[in-house]
Amino acid sequence: MLSFVNKWYKDRFSDPQAVTLVFILVMLASLIYFGGGLLAPILVALVLAFLLEWPVAQMSRLGLSRVAGASVVLVLFIGMMVLITFGLLPSLWRQGGSLLSELPGMLDKGLLMAENLVNQYPQYVSPEQLNSMVASVRTLMDTQHLLDVGKHILGYSASLLVLMVYAILVPLLVFFFLKDKQELIRGAKRFFPNNRELANQVWAEMNQQIFNYIRGKVIEIVIVGAASYIFFAVMDLRYAALLGVLTGFSVLIPYVGATLVTLPIALVAFFQWGFSAEFGYLMLGYGIIQALDGNVLVPVLFSDAVDLHPVMIIAAVLVFGGLWGFWGVFFAIPLASLIKAVINAWPKSLAIDSKPSSS
Repeated sequence: MLSFVNKWYKDRFSDPQAVTLVFILVMLASLIYFGGGLLAPILVALVLAFLLEWPVAQMSRLGLSRVAGASVVLVLFIGMMVLITFGLLPSLWRQGGSLLSELPGMLDKGLLMAENLVNQYPQYVSPEQLNSMVASVRTLMDTQHLLDVGKHILGYSASLLVLMVYAILVPLLVFFFLKDKQELIRGAKRFFPNNRELANQVWAEMNQQIFNYIRGKVIEIVIVGAASYIFFAVMDLRYAALLGVLTGFSVLIPYVGATLVTLPIALVAFFQWGFSAEFGYLMLGYGIIQALDGNVLVPVLFSDAVDLHPVMIIAAVLVFGGLWGFWGVFFAIPLASLIKAVINAWPKSLAIDSKPSSS
């Protein structure tokens, strides 16, 4: 066993380039995993700077200086964020509060319907099982329980000071990342080993793919969210803005997100219209939006992405989401693609390469 491990190690890690690549990957993963909480503003700023690099580069081609291009792009980005914050978030907050206040009434209506079904079909669900379910729901919706949940939410709201710090630090960091990109890259290279040609090869393969993925995912969120909101508003569905935003952000989690967001949409539509023609039209339209997203929008936006099996995508979402939360989910596909690129670029076994040719 030891001889097998020793042979495998010599075959795979005798190349200094491979050792350097593993060192860089382990160092970056450890830094993010152990210092992600402390470095969160820097990481967020890096993601935003990476996303905004393309318009800054285009302005540089038009003759603007790097400083002027970074300033214009950052001002436009901050303006868009301010419009979203003060134009959309208040409406989402009101609709979310209204939904929470009406949730007990919706559950009571649902429980009443369940009791009627049990009375009609007692052979499928016994009254004892229904009473147990009702007791659990009543406990969940108990006033004290809701107050505890409210205090928990307010505990997060108490971090308003942290959000204010982010609002100041992140734009400053993004500006300096964009303005001094080349200087910062040259300074960072001093901390990496010199034998990094293999790492450069992997990065060259992943750089454009990561940018295309981030840009495509942002565009997908906007298009799906806007289309869903317009459709919900035309159908006069309650909480249209809230459900539209949820539908847009559901594309962050491939396959799973659409399934999760379908439940609240169906529940709100059911309690608003019941089993009626409007309910059927709404679910049909929502299904068409999801079908167009999966079969038209995604292939167009991510045509250059590395082909990954759905099982690998779901596994990547679970693993990286568990490690790094929201950002792990957001970058699950690029990280899985990075792993695939490393495997493809990894040096072949020396034992195979050293075999004499038949000639």
